Amino acid sequence: MNTTVTDEQIRDLAATAKPYSLAVLRWGPQRHMDGAEAIELEHQRRMVSLRADGVIAILCPIASDTMAGVAIMNVPADEAEDIMAADPCVRAGMIHSEIYPCHGFPGDTLPA
Repeated sequence: MNTTVTDEQIRDLAATAKPYSLAVLRWGPQRHMDGAEAIELEHQRRMVSLRADGVIAILCPIASDTMAGVAIMNVPADEAEDIMAADPCVRAGMIHSEIYPCHGFPGDTLPA
């Protein structure tokens, strides 16, 4: 670490924290069921649409045999639970979704 951060800077940043929900998506036992490709395409379309609508702030698919992805959502955890429960892959048992309340700092971004 090269940057020195003061206690005041930490307190100032903490004061700007905003609640988000973190969706952790893990592959389920039905990942390779008949028709999985079409269901996964609908899942992808839905997740990108939620991102375009501002419901998902950050969408990160994961190339893994166990993890499908993570999403930081701009909604409370109970609403995020409902949104993910309606997902085509979740409904088909292809993906399991875990939702965690979290906090982040407005203006944080991924590097371009």
